[in-house]
Amino acid sequence: MTAGAGVLLLLLALPGALRAHDADLTARETCKAGFSEEDYTALISPNVLEGEKLLKVEFSSCLGTKGTQYETNSLDFKVGTDGTVFATRELQIPSEQVAFTVTARDRQTAKQWDALVRLLVAQTAAPHSGHRKGQMSVVLAPSQPPRDMLLPWAQPQSSRGLRRQKRDWVIPPINVPENSRGPFPQQLVRIRSDKDNDIPIRYSITGVGADQPPMEVFSIDSMSGRMYVTRPMDREERASYHLRAHAVDMNGNKVENPIDLYIYVIDMNDNRPDFLNQVYNGSVDEGSKPGTYVMTVTANDADDATTANGMVRYRIVTQTPQSPSQNMFTINSETGDIVTVAAGLDREKVQQYTVIVQATDMEGNLNYGLSNTATAIITVTDVNDNPPEFTTSTFSGEVPENRVETVVANLTVMDRDQPHSPNWNAVYRIISGDPSGHFSVRTDPVTNEGLVTVVKAPLASGIQMSFQSTAGVTISVTDINEAPYFPSNHKLIRLEEGVPAGTALTTFSAVDPDRFMQQAVRYSKLADPASWLRINTTNGQITTAAVLDRESLYTKNNVYEATFLAADNGIPPASGTGTLQIYLIDINDNAPELLPKEAQICEKPGLNAINITAADADVDPNIGPYVFELPFVPAAVRKNWTITRLNGDYAQLSLRILYLEAGVYDVPVIVTDSGNPPLSNMSVIKVKVCPCDEHGDCTTVGAVAAAGLGTGAIVAILICIVILLTMVLLFVVWMKRREKERHTKQLLIDPEDDVRDNILKYDEEGGGEEDQDYDLSQLQQPEAMEHVLSKAPGVRRVDERPVGAEPQYPVRPVVPHPGDIGDFINEGLRAADNDPTAPPYDSLLVFDYEGSGSTAGSVSSLNSSSSGDQDYDYLNDWGPRFKKLADMYGGGEED
Repeated sequence: MTAGAGVLLLLLALPGALRAHDADLTARETCKAGFSEEDYTALISPNVLEGEKLLKVEFSSCLGTKGTQYETNSLDFKVGTDGTVFATRELQIPSEQVAFTVTARDRQTAKQWDALVRLLVAQTAAPHSGHRKGQMSVVLAPSQPPRDMLLPWAQPQSSRGLRRQKRDWVIPPINVPENSRGPFPQQLVRIRSDKDNDIPIRYSITGVGADQPPMEVFSIDSMSGRMYVTRPMDREERASYHLRAHAVDMNGNKVENPIDLYIYVIDMNDNRPDFLNQVYNGSVDEGSKPGTYVMTVTANDADDATTANGMVRYRIVTQTPQSPSQNMFTINSETGDIVTVAAGLDREKVQQYTVIVQATDMEGNLNYGLSNTATAIITVTDVNDNPPEFTTSTFSGEVPENRVETVVANLTVMDRDQPHSPNWNAVYRIISGDPSGHFSVRTDPVTNEGLVTVVKAPLASGIQMSFQSTAGVTISVTDINEAPYFPSNHKLIRLEEGVPAGTALTTFSAVDPDRFMQQAVRYSKLADPASWLRINTTNGQITTAAVLDRESLYTKNNVYEATFLAADNGIPPASGTGTLQIYLIDINDNAPELLPKEAQICEKPGLNAINITAADADVDPNIGPYVFELPFVPAAVRKNWTITRLNGDYAQLSLRILYLEAGVYDVPVIVTDSGNPPLSNMSVIKVKVCPCDEHGDCTTVGAVAAAGLGTGAIVAILICIVILLTMVLLFVVWMKRREKERHTKQLLIDPEDDVRDNILKYDEEGGGEEDQDYDLSQLQQPEAMEHVLSKAPGVRRVDERPVGAEPQYPVRPVVPHPGDIGDFINEGLRAADNDPTAPPYDSLLVFDYEGSGSTAGSVSSLNSSSSGDQDYDYLNDWGPRFKKLADMYGGGEED
């Protein structure tokens, strides 16, 4: 608690303390110790739950309630320190009433007082049951069917005389569980006066939670008398409420006396045990006997300590290292005291133990209770159980004469006790060989060596020396550069994941064995798989370079390892490595994910249901038990679906309504883990709703319909497929017809005609009807060739042989090589392509116009002869282009 908070509490408590002091002075003058009533009566249900509060007895000892102890003569009921009577176990009361005695004992004076408690079992009142006017009934409305319990109110005293009223009826307390999920407002009870049959009655409630802060926790329907709770209750915020119910007529006149309503908030296990410290440090001497006390760990639970929800039990989860036994310590499950359970604690072997302690409520039930862990670091302290031992049996040294305060020799010892502790410091003394006391031995506080020093100078010149003197032997030791080493290798540290970058973790420093050489050690990283760490090059301080994540792939069994290098600047340089192990404590940084993502269910409830669970990357206690619930928005989700809890890790999703149309539905589900603080995640599960057979399996038609395709959609798809196939068929027919028309337009040759024996005849010479617009001058044969030669290029008759040099065609050898034939053909083809004199002349041929000026003679003199003695040998003189005709017509008689 901060100082500011302490001052605030003091200021708030001071006026109350002054008033209490004045009231205490007045009360002591008139106080009389005892119960407020000789006996108490309460109306209860036949079924009583464990821990259910039934009524409250009031006792005054004139000295306060701190020294009062309550007892009962019944094993089924007990009384709390505040006088509240509650059941110790779940009861079913068959009789009409239960009676027992409550005893209040003053611890200081040993006096005791008794009171009788009667618990009447409520019975269901028949309709129109006769009861006298002036009574009001309370109808309980939570889970079971309402029952009218007639609770008579205090009646006015008779005018004939005074009558002592012993007691009123006590209304049983109303129990409301905390953390209710609603819906709100939720009806608790119904208050009713039997006078509402005669006159209209208006009801109201007053008290803390109604018209006093916290306001409007409870409300009442003024006409029907139905009382509601408007929001979830929190027992840790307020455990009980005391209200008064009023009944008045429409003019505001009191019809009934006010009645008291006690509302108790039933505790739920919604708080984990919380350790006062996350890390506890303790120590124990080495060699301690079993049963030696080490330390105490304490965890508090905010839940009700009188129920199992707040009863914490402890256990040891792990012990590191597990040497010489894996169970070196045990813990008292109720008090948290850690003691040794085995012998063999040896500081020289194990200097420190790390023990993980788990605290679990519900009296340690791991299946239902909530847990939390803390770390207990137990240091084994040193005791003087190891004597010093000389490293050798003989030491030698020398000293010049007349020299005092000179170190002659260094005596080295080995002591396995803790260095630089009183158990490690050696004390030297000379037991023989120096009767005159010429030497003394003092201890080096740093190295624990014995320094043999001359305190007198007996070896002066001229003094006769004893025969018992010994010769000194000087041993020179050549030093070499030894590599630095890490004293704690591997070094293990523990911390929570998620620490921010730049956080200092530890100092991982190395020791250079060369103490007498002035060498500097520099540090660097050798292996850091996730690049989470950085090291100071001079002092070895380790800091984080990024956020450490326990769920990373680089962590193995919650441990992240990094290797560092320590190198000196000696000649030659030497280096050593050290491994740092970081044990990452899990925090709740991962929300659960719903599984499965897709499922199938019948369209009618009762046939089957969907088992759902959750996956969480965290570990216990930041995982299950999970809470599965449907969101309020959209409203159709809770209207159509419902979730039933199976256990801490599984739940069932099923239909709430009697029928749901087949299809695919996205059902959002909110999953909350049990971390501190808890994390929630809304996941969507795709549910395929389909018609099912008698075995609960989807039918084939139902599977198609569930895919989102109804009968109309299927018919529409089939029509589209038919239309598409028809269009493809029409397109193929059209292409076939077009191809046929294209072929009919081509030139048709009579199969009987042979191009080798016939000359093809064409319909017309020259251009067709579309080529009537042309220059006739181009068809006139000029009188001389000079006119042709003088024309510009392109303005000439294009059916004449161009005037110019003819290309030279390659000469084929007489007997060509078979491999040269292809080359010869290709060369001839290239030459023909580039020959401008070879027909066609790359233009449209224009035929002569037989008219005036033509050099050609008349063809009218040509006639045909049928004698058959025509000579065609002249065709051989026309060149190679007429070779085919010469072969066909010339030399026919020889053939």
